[in-house]
Amino acid sequence: MVSAPATATLNAFLRISEDNSIHIVLSKVEMGQGIWTTLPMLIAEELDCDWNNIKVEHSPPGKAADFTEPLIRSSTGGSESTVSEFDRYRQAGATARTMLVSVAAKRFGVLPQDCRTENGYVLAGTRRLSYGEVATEASTLPIPSVKLRDPKDWKYIGKSQKRLDSPDKLNGKAKYGLDIQFPGLLVALVAHAPVFSGKVKSVDATPAKAIQGVRAIVQIPSGVAVLADHFWAAKLGRDALKIDWEPGENSAIDSNAQREEYRKLASTEGVIVQKKGDVASALKNAVNTIDAEFYFPYLAHAPMEPLNCTVSISDDKCEIWAGTQSPLLHQAEVAAFLGLKPEQVAFYTPFLGGSFGRRGSFSSDWIMEAVHIAKASGKAIKLVWSREDDIQGGYYRPVYVHRVQIGVGSTGFPVAWQHRIVGQSLFVNTPLADVIVQNGIDYSSVTTGRPYSDAIPDHSFELHTTTVGVPVLPWRSVGNTHTAFVMETLIDELAVLASTDPVTYRRILLNHHPRHLAALNLAVEKAEWSKSLPKGAFRGVAVHAAMGSYVAQVVELSIDNQQIRIHRVVCAIDCGLAVNPDGVRAQMEGGIVYGLTAALYGEITLENGQVKQSNFHDYRMLRMNEMPVIEVHIVPSTGSMGGAGEPGVPPIAPALANALFAATGKRFRRLPIRLDDIGKP
Repeated sequence: MVSAPATATLNAFLRISEDNSIHIVLSKVEMGQGIWTTLPMLIAEELDCDWNNIKVEHSPPGKAADFTEPLIRSSTGGSESTVSEFDRYRQAGATARTMLVSVAAKRFGVLPQDCRTENGYVLAGTRRLSYGEVATEASTLPIPSVKLRDPKDWKYIGKSQKRLDSPDKLNGKAKYGLDIQFPGLLVALVAHAPVFSGKVKSVDATPAKAIQGVRAIVQIPSGVAVLADHFWAAKLGRDALKIDWEPGENSAIDSNAQREEYRKLASTEGVIVQKKGDVASALKNAVNTIDAEFYFPYLAHAPMEPLNCTVSISDDKCEIWAGTQSPLLHQAEVAAFLGLKPEQVAFYTPFLGGSFGRRGSFSSDWIMEAVHIAKASGKAIKLVWSREDDIQGGYYRPVYVHRVQIGVGSTGFPVAWQHRIVGQSLFVNTPLADVIVQNGIDYSSVTTGRPYSDAIPDHSFELHTTTVGVPVLPWRSVGNTHTAFVMETLIDELAVLASTDPVTYRRILLNHHPRHLAALNLAVEKAEWSKSLPKGAFRGVAVHAAMGSYVAQVVELSIDNQQIRIHRVVCAIDCGLAVNPDGVRAQMEGGIVYGLTAALYGEITLENGQVKQSNFHDYRMLRMNEMPVIEVHIVPSTGSMGGAGEPGVPPIAPALANALFAATGKRFRRLPIRLDDIGKP
């Protein structure tokens, strides 16, 4: 039997083996956003290694001591992985390289400055040593102070690299949570209450126990779990359960009633987020006014891989396999529940089959559900949520209503802007409340209208935070999902009212915002905005800043037999330095598809406290035959670095709505967009 090559640990993020393979550990989780490639690029740049020798892995289990830092950094979200790790990962590569050179120089009998590195080797004249040959000794040295490479010498950063995870994802070797399997493992499905927070009054499990393959039925706080040899037996067993539910107070939740309640709230003064001047007087003295109300429904995250978690508990140890954005948070919660130390909970992170915020649950809902099942049953179990469980099981982008009154001056530009938002808080009663919720204001829910409000002399932005028994979580791009739509469609409406081209109008308002302008100008240039379109084709534009990046998009469409046909989307992004340009383009493409899906189809509704949608037949996704041509252009920029995973989502819905106005002459005030909603508030 051939033994594995010895491997030396240079720091928390980097190990090097005798065979010269480079093992890079991610401090964040890969859920499709591309950091499996981008973060290694940062180490490889400073380490000066052979890109073909890189092997990547998620953080090993039970290593909380290696990453003792605030939750907002130890978790993955907010499109901040590359931004937060940019210096840290380069530093990890640079210090390791210096340590390797120090050992090699000693063996060569020369000074370190007389050595150079190239493609995984230390060289001095005609002599050379591979990193693998000196790594073990280098790992014993103290961490040195280093100077990072000058950008002019970069050979990886800023240049497109193929994704390192693609081969295994294509050939089936990549392991997702659903792929976890070992002898004795049972599959568990949970019958959840049809109404959020509902409780079991009584259960008759006799019919379920008669299903071949069903091994156990256990009641847990969130419902009744059926354990079986495989998924289908567990599903049939769950279907056979006879449960009498106590629905509780949430059975009164109704989407239509909720909307009317929100509309009434939006007509009253809320908590002041930002105020300047006398809005009421400015509105009275305006030459023209716009009074608009917008509605945004609940949205499900609907990642491709539904939620799942595998748990095995022994007397002094718990092992968990789960794709989550916050493994250290969940490790601590599980440990506290089981009466174990965090290091006794081994948390293995497989690939995540998408998340869009759903796997960022602060309450560890599905993970704790799996732990409850394993503890109650005494079995190793793999909890699997079906698509129906995922769509109906909770945690959504909240419902929002916006009410905006705008006063227009004689120049055609706004002189007064009163903006009220109604919706649930995403972060109150979460570990991030101290950061995001201040003086009762959840800043993820509300926009201050910037950058446009900077040019409006009298304005007021207000918030009503509601309490509803529907569990909510951040959804890809968080509050930007609704605030961008309101601002960018209203700016478009103001441009038309002023008889001014929408791009020209924005350029005037954005005169002192160069990064917005850079994205806008590149997008309209590449879309050939000034050229006429063929008859029956129409354009719309939007620009928005989110997660530190500035994105503009131009949509081209037509309407055929009352069906919207989107032909082309041109996108420009200023994200500062694009570490992996191809990765940035991929994220813009994915964000556009995700945003179009929500703009055209996304809507979760409740009646008698129950979610009416259940699967992709009534919670639709954008389909292949609906896919437009997408062009992504990256603004050459020296500005601060921003994210890429989320900023592509917010501008697409308003750009679409603005193009539809060009086609129909009507404004759309609610999402999802339906042509038969023209003119409806």
